[in-house]
Amino acid sequence: MSGLALGPAIRSFLGFCRVEKGLAANSLSAYSRDLGRFERWSVSRSEALDPESIRRYFDHLNASGLGARSLARHLATLRGFFRFHLSEGRIAKDPTESMTSPRRWRTLPKPVSKHDLESVARKDVAETTNRLRDRAMVELAYACGLRVSELCGVRLGDLFVDRGILRVAGKGQKQRLVPVGRAALDAVAEYLAEGRPALLRGRSSEYLFVTARGTRLTRQGFSKALALRGRRAAVPGTVSAHQIRHSFATHLLEGGADLRSVQTLLGHADISTTQIYTQVLPSRLRGALAKHPRA
Repeated sequence: MSGLALGPAIRSFLGFCRVEKGLAANSLSAYSRDLGRFERWSVSRSEALDPESIRRYFDHLNASGLGARSLARHLATLRGFFRFHLSEGRIAKDPTESMTSPRRWRTLPKPVSKHDLESVARKDVAETTNRLRDRAMVELAYACGLRVSELCGVRLGDLFVDRGILRVAGKGQKQRLVPVGRAALDAVAEYLAEGRPALLRGRSSEYLFVTARGTRLTRQGFSKALALRGRRAAVPGTVSAHQIRHSFATHLLEGGADLRSVQTLLGHADISTTQIYTQVLPSRLRGALAKHPRA
């Protein structure tokens, strides 16, 4: 097992994940970071790739202050890596086979209230060329429950204004169709009429949300714009794109939407991922229980 050259082995695994599994760029980037960290640690200590060295590596990660969630992600990455090479016959045994994941509590960010979301969407920072774009992005993110990578990746051809439908490329490039509300459609229409032409200045782009350089807006760029809007609207804490997605799901469930519908809208492959949102709905659960004949 120690004969496995980590550098080429990592490149081979990442190529498999990209071509065969069709993983999204963000997932590939996370795998690459985790495996790169493992490679640097192993090479610097001339560690053999056996169960004991893997345990020492996780002791090192734990001592460095990584939380249970990050440790679990690192273990999942290494498991996928070693299982791939086991299936390819390059190693005789998976050294992570006997390891157990650290206990994880699935936590959710606090949802942003409907009033605060309205303030974030409507409270323009200044009369800049970005304001119509940023407002449209907030409205679309909340209307459709988008991940920030999905929001920044929306192309012009993905929005069917006449039908009020957005085509979303989710994780692993799996596509879903999400209805878009009138508030978001109006905000996008205003941005398309005035904001986008001012940003592009005659240039062309296939992406809906662009910068003054004519390039697609990045996740980091939107996060900064969103945080600035949150401060301008005097919303407590820092408003994030993930909070908006979480608020979308929470407000739907509070309004009576069923879990399967929310799962479809969010693009969750497994209903268990969506079920974590029931943690924050004790009042609704009490209301459901009140309908029981013996309540």
